[in-house]
Amino acid sequence: MTQQKKITAPLTEDAVKGLKAGDSVLITGVIYAARDAAHQRMIEALDRGEELPVDLTGQVVYYVGPSPAKPGEPIGSAGPTTAGRCDAYTPQLLDKGLKGMIGKGYRSDAVVDSMKKNGAVYFVCVGGAAALISRTIKAYDVVAYGDLGPEALARMEVVDFPAIVAIDCEGRNYYEEGQKPYKKL
Repeated sequence: MTQQKKITAPLTEDAVKGLKAGDSVLITGVIYAARDAAHQRMIEALDRGEELPVDLTGQVVYYVGPSPAKPGEPIGSAGPTTAGRCDAYTPQLLDKGLKGMIGKGYRSDAVVDSMKKNGAVYFVCVGGAAALISRTIKAYDVVAYGDLGPEALARMEVVDFPAIVAIDCEGRNYYEEGQKPYKKL
């Protein structure tokens, strides 16, 4: 694994190009929380010719359905959801300018192809560290689809949110590359 990089969200094209599969990152800035139900609503809105509730240009979406916040906290436990649940919706959102996604697990070939086409990156974070991850989230505000509860589209402010680049904008996949040395054993 390479050295840890500090990056700011929303992401610029140069920032995305500078990330390589296997890089450890700390993300600071604004990211959006959304799970599959919110993704479905966004695609339905696009299919009707409507604008999205947020401009996705340069944005990062975290596939998360957080638990309720304790008093005085912005969010409860906030672990990643399996990214594949959003694969059917992702290429269309990447075409709208989405530059990063955070989740866990593999992505479909269609998503990876769209990432390469649109210059986007897929980050993973550890599901078992949900309580620790939530400490990096300083604000959580629902911006659309509030009726979906924890699956709503929400704006989050994060400081040093830990993640690993699983798939970079050139399609290099750390899930595959990281296993190669062990396959020789």
